[in-house]
Amino acid sequence: MIEFIQHLVNGLSLGSIYALIALGYTMVFGILQLINFAHGDVYMLGAFIGMYTSRLLHLDQNPSFGALCIALLAAMIGCAVVGFLIERIAYRPLRKSPRINLLITAVGVSLFIEFSGQLLFGADPKFFPQIFQIHQEFSYGELKINPLQMMVLLISVILMVVLQTIIYKSRWGRAMRAASFSHDLASLMGIPTDRVISFTFMLGSALAGAAGVLVGLIYPKIEPLMGVMPGLKAFVAAVLGGIGNVTGAVVGALLLGLSETFLVGYGYPTFRDALAFALLILILLFRPNGLFGSKRTDKV
Repeated sequence: MIEFIQHLVNGLSLGSIYALIALGYTMVFGILQLINFAHGDVYMLGAFIGMYTSRLLHLDQNPSFGALCIALLAAMIGCAVVGFLIERIAYRPLRKSPRINLLITAVGVSLFIEFSGQLLFGADPKFFPQIFQIHQEFSYGELKINPLQMMVLLISVILMVVLQTIIYKSRWGRAMRAASFSHDLASLMGIPTDRVISFTFMLGSALAGAAGVLVGLIYPKIEPLMGVMPGLKAFVAAVLGGIGNVTGAVVGALLLGLSETFLVGYGYPTFRDALAFALLILILLFRPNGLFGSKRTDKV
């Protein structure tokens, strides 16, 4: 039982990070019907922005929750700017082009960021500074829980609650939901759809940047290609939950994180990465719309 609880905490922590990345996929798809394959690389940039901010401000010399918040804020702002530039420069000029053009562009942007990262940061792994430390583990008998994992889970939940509040309680959120229903109708209602799309990219990119910093806390080795596999897994999580559905992305990410952790914990670590793609195949075969997705009807 203790081992089960240990794996449960680990899985929720990992799944919450996948969820922050998957939300960017699902929001962009909900509005543009576009899979932004560069999103995983924005997550990588968030980790490096957090690392360089920590070094520049010497946050590792006084590890604290405040230092963590500063790194998180810098990464989220930096990645929001990157998301805006990606949408404005790469995707907006091709918005009325065939979807295959957008898909190829998304892959090209992803490769551009990856190899630019190798050129700028170097191909060798870097050590993420320890800007937040808790020296005492939470323990109950034989159960020992890493407090950093609990902090990652807590911050992820807070960010997801803030996102839900923005989407369902704010003016921008109403505009996002209107644009996801129909760009033309939203424009006729006076909604600036271009700004809404840019805001959506910025919001999703900011969450991915936060995920990069949180990963740096638990797994302090970062490198320019670190976003490839988590990005693909977060995409699988979004499809599993029903891409375009915010709640579905969170649930799918948590299910994927738990599945991976239990698979590794009970003796099958070599199948960890294969699990995500096996789930993708199964969901496409038996429930293509995902767990929370709904069928779309295209009127002609």
